[in-house]
Amino acid sequence: MSAVRFLLDSVSMSTKVLGERKLRSALTISGIVVGPLIMVMMGSIVSGYSNYVLSELQSLGQNVVVVFPSGTYDLSEQDLDFVRSFEYVEAAEPFYTLQGVARRCGSDISVYVYAIRSSIIFRAMGNLKVKEGDVPPEGDLVSAIIGYKVAISDDTRCLEVGDVLSLYIAEVEGGRIKNVKSVSFVVSAVLEEYGGAFLLSPDQMVIVNTESGRAILGAKKWSGIFVVLRSSEFVRDFLRDMRRSYGGNVELVSFAAIADAVSSVTTAVSFINYVTSLSAFAVAVAGVSATMITSVIERTREIGVMKAVGFTNRQVVFMILSESLVMCLLGASIGISLGIAGAFALSKTGLTIRAGTASLVLTARPDITFERLASTAGLTVVVGLIGGSFPAYLAARIPPAVALRYE
Repeated sequence: MSAVRFLLDSVSMSTKVLGERKLRSALTISGIVVGPLIMVMMGSIVSGYSNYVLSELQSLGQNVVVVFPSGTYDLSEQDLDFVRSFEYVEAAEPFYTLQGVARRCGSDISVYVYAIRSSIIFRAMGNLKVKEGDVPPEGDLVSAIIGYKVAISDDTRCLEVGDVLSLYIAEVEGGRIKNVKSVSFVVSAVLEEYGGAFLLSPDQMVIVNTESGRAILGAKKWSGIFVVLRSSEFVRDFLRDMRRSYGGNVELVSFAAIADAVSSVTTAVSFINYVTSLSAFAVAVAGVSATMITSVIERTREIGVMKAVGFTNRQVVFMILSESLVMCLLGASIGISLGIAGAFALSKTGLTIRAGTASLVLTARPDITFERLASTAGLTVVVGLIGGSFPAYLAARIPPAVALRYE
């Protein structure tokens, strides 16, 4: 008998045996499905969100650091001059940031108002583009650049270049809203749609002149200093020097540092997911072994007949292993398919990040790669080999004379 013919006969016999024991086979395959399902679904979602967040942070500029005052400390011109004194600082600008409401098309939308020199924002966010209009000159106090969703609501155009934008800004004192201030700006430019962004929401952003933050919006203290370094290589040096000089008086936010932290967290989560998947595979090994041992016991007489007519121990082992491998391949196919479907279903709901009254929904495509699917299928095959090895060894050790007398 040729090796190919024996292989085909073994697979055919294994399929027939599984069909004769439908319930037991179905339960065993169900146990096998769990491992590939978890590994593909959770692994692809974690990797997808990780890649999304990292790409967003990289688009914000790895050479950007934001300096925020901490506690009762207030940033001043002296602090700005000190930051600009570092030879590796390319640009540094103070800014005010407020949250308000813009009224357009008869409805309100929450907006994030940044009073800052617009050139430094475009330098830091390389993907931020002007859709129409022009960036106002630095001395223009009444013009504003607005995000895509501020100008357009549900495919309805609400604001054009040259229109007046009405904003309502809450004046907060002691953690309470003291007054709601109404201000107006002329729309000078509309940004292209940016999509979901990590930390920032460009589509709901309003950019005005720095002096407008103080003179028109009524902001009294700088919210922070936006710093652009000559290269991302200087981020660690800048963070070290600032902490050495200011101690706990300032908080430093570096997109490069956040990217490193996100990468570390997602690596840890991926490891936990991998360990969880291995636990499921370990259960599957036990299930396959139990099923195959039962199968060997039930087929003892059949195995004796095969050995009596010339089957070698190696052929008996392969026959038993082929049965466990067929179950594992079926389990891998079903588990991987369900994992892919589950990953896309979960990713559609998005990940909501809340901070006070504001919320940000992140949506990322699952990172389903050939390498991930191949490694999952390979691990499932290993489960079949391990689970079927001991039963196959038992089957090969059965003496033909004893097997023929078995009832």
